Amino acid sequence: MSWELEFQNIAGIRSGRASLEPGINAVRGTNWQGKSSFVTAVETVMGTEAVLTEGEASGAVELQADGETYRVELDRDGEAVLRSGEPYLDSEKERVTASLYAFLDDDNDVREAVRRDDNLESVLTRPLDFENIDEQIAELSGERDQVETELERAEEAAEQLPDTQATIRRLEDDLEELNERREAIREGSPDEESVSDRRDELSDAKAERDSVQQRIERLEQTVERTAEKLDEKRAELDGLEIPEEDEDLASRIAERKERLTRVEQDAELLQSVFAPTKRLIDEDRMDLITDVDRDLIEDTVRCWTCGSKTSKGDVEDHLDDLGERISDLRSEAKEYRNDVTDLQERQEEVKRAKRRESDLEDEIARLESTLEERETSLEQARQRDEELESRIDELSAVVEAEDAELTDVESEIKYTETRLEEAREELETLESRADQRDTLEAERDELTDEIHRLRDRKAAIKRRTREAFDDAIQDILAKFDVGFEMVRLTSEFELVVARDGREASLDALSEGELELLGIVAALAGYEAFEVTEDVPAMLLDGLGGLADQNLQTLIQYLEDRVEFLVFTTYPETTSFEANTIDPREWSVVSPTTPT
Repeated sequence: MSWELEFQNIAGIRSGRASLEPGINAVRGTNWQGKSSFVTAVETVMGTEAVLTEGEASGAVELQADGETYRVELDRDGEAVLRSGEPYLDSEKERVTASLYAFLDDDNDVREAVRRDDNLESVLTRPLDFENIDEQIAELSGERDQVETELERAEEAAEQLPDTQATIRRLEDDLEELNERREAIREGSPDEESVSDRRDELSDAKAERDSVQQRIERLEQTVERTAEKLDEKRAELDGLEIPEEDEDLASRIAERKERLTRVEQDAELLQSVFAPTKRLIDEDRMDLITDVDRDLIEDTVRCWTCGSKTSKGDVEDHLDDLGERISDLRSEAKEYRNDVTDLQERQEEVKRAKRRESDLEDEIARLESTLEERETSLEQARQRDEELESRIDELSAVVEAEDAELTDVESEIKYTETRLEEAREELETLESRADQRDTLEAERDELTDEIHRLRDRKAAIKRRTREAFDDAIQDILAKFDVGFEMVRLTSEFELVVARDGREASLDALSEGELELLGIVAALAGYEAFEVTEDVPAMLLDGLGGLADQNLQTLIQYLEDRVEFLVFTTYPETTSFEANTIDPREWSVVSPTTPT
C-alpha cells in the first residue's frame, strides 16, 4: 500500500506532496529542486528531524500510511524549532536507530564517521544506550538474590520436615494420655460425687448469688424510691387546705337561679312588647293597630289597649321608659348569673379538695402496703444471699481441694494442644516452602540465563555488527568495481583497508569508495539491530560520489532489504525501474538557493 505525504515549509520546500510506492522510489531532479529537502520531510514525519524553512514560523508534514494518519508540526521559538504531533516512530530508540542505519542522508552519523576515519564503536552501538542493560542486570540480580534466599529457606524447610513430623506424633501421644487422665479424674470414685458435678453446683450457686445480689440492688432502689414517694404524698396531704363548707350554699345557688329565671322571663316579656311597638313608631305605621289623627303640630293616637287618646310623643316617652326597664332587668339578671357562677365555683373547689384528700389517703395507704411488701422481699433476699455465700464458700473449698490435679491436667492439655497446633502450622508452612523448590530453581535459572543474555548483549551486538559488515563487504567486493582488495572491521571497531596486499589509509580511497564504505557500515548496524522490523523505509541522499553503474548496483543490492527504498538522483543518471518522484511540482524557496 502506497504512502501519501504532504509537507509545508520543510527545509527548502514551501509546499508539496508526493506518493511513495513499495519498492524503489527515485527522487529525480537537478540541484536546488528540493530532493534533499524531501528526504528531510520524510525524516520529519518519522520523528528524527526538525528543519523549518528559513524565515517561516511554522511548518508540518502529514503522512497517510496503512489507514493511519501521522502528522508532525514544527514551530519556531526564538533560535529553536519545536516539534509536536504524532510521528510514525513511537520510541526514542526507534528514532535513533532509524537515523543511524536507515536514513542515510549526507549528514548521517555513520557515513560522517567513516569519512573522518573515526572509530565506529560509538555510532554502531549507540542504540544500546536506550536499553539500560546495566540497570536491567542490577534489577535482575536483585531478583535472583531474593529467589536464592527463598530457595535456601525452601531447602531448609525440606530438611526440617522429618523432625517436625516426629514432634507432631509425640505431641499427639501426649495429648491422648492427658485426655485419659482428665476423664479418670472427672469420673471420680463410684460412691463420690464427681468433680464436674461439684463444679457445676458451684457455678449454679455463684450464678444464683449474682442474680440475688442484683435483685437486692433493685429492691433497695425500689424501696428508696417508694419511701421518697410516700414522704412526698404525706407532705402534700399535710399541706392540703380544704375550704370551709357552707351548709346554705346549695339553697343559695337555687335561690339565685330562681331569681335569675324570673328576671330573665320579665325582661323577655317586656322585650316582646317593646320591640314591635318600637318598630311601629320608627316606621310610622301605628295606624296598623289604632287610629292616628295627623296634625301639623303633633299626631294624636288612640291607645290600642284602653281606647283613650294620647299624643305620639307621650307614647314614645312611655316606650323609652319601658326600654330602660328592660335594661335594668338585664343588668339584674347578669348580677344573679355572676352570683350563681361564683357560688358554683366555690362549691366545685370544695369538692375537688375533698377528692384530692381522699386520693392522697388512698395512695398513701397503697404506698405503705407496697413499701412493707418490698422491705419484706428485701430482707428475704438478703437472707438468701447470706445462705448462698456460705454455700459457695463450702463448695469452693471442696472444689479447690479436689480440682487442683484436674486444673493442672487441663492446663497441660491446653499447652499441649497449643504446641500441637503450632507444630501442625509449622509443618504446613514447611511443606509449602519445600514444594516451591522446583519452581524457585526454575525461576533462578531463568533469571541467570537472562542476566547472562544481557551481559552478552553488547558483545553479541558487536559480533553481529562485524559479521554483518563482513558479509556486506564481501558482496560489495563481488558486485562493485573498487580499488581495494579487502576491508575489515576490527574488534575495536576500526576500519582497516587493504590495497595491493598492504594496509592503506582511508585518505587514499576515492569519494565514491568512502561513501560506499559508510553505507556498508550503516547496513551492518541495520542488520545487527534488525531495523527493518520497526522502520519500513530506507532513505539515501548525497550519493553524487558514486558512478552511475555503482549507484544502480547499490540500489539493486538494497532493494530487497526494505519495503520502501527512497533515494535522490539526477536526471542524467540511468533511469531505474522505480516510482519516480518529480520535484518540479513542488514550491521551493528559490532556484538559486541550495536545498
